[in-house]
Amino acid sequence: MQIPDIPVRDEIRLGQFLKYANLVETGGIAKDLIRTEMVRVNGEVETRRGKVLRPSDEVTVLGEDGSVLAGARVVECSDNSANATGIDDDDDLGEYFDEATADDDFDPEKWRNM
Repeated sequence: MQIPDIPVRDEIRLGQFLKYANLVETGGIAKDLIRTEMVRVNGEVETRRGKVLRPSDEVTVLGEDGSVLAGARVVECSDNSANATGIDDDDDLGEYFDEATADDDFDPEKWRNM
């Protein structure tokens, strides 16, 4: 099984990483898997949801039969790779939105101080 590299900008805890890497759908599932010793970090069972992961740490989720169901590797996010949100810095998705030039009839003043 190919284990994908997941770029992480800052430190991340095990429970957060399981969700971020799409190894589990919810934090509750992550908590249960960790509690029942179904998660390994670098091949060792890990029962601390708050364990801080470092670059090159490999996280795997085991099935009930002990086989590896899914996994991901923590890699440091470099300036020229995708950032921690998964959006390339070269695209225009992060451009500044200017309310004054928006082409709609939404009035921001009406909602600003609610």
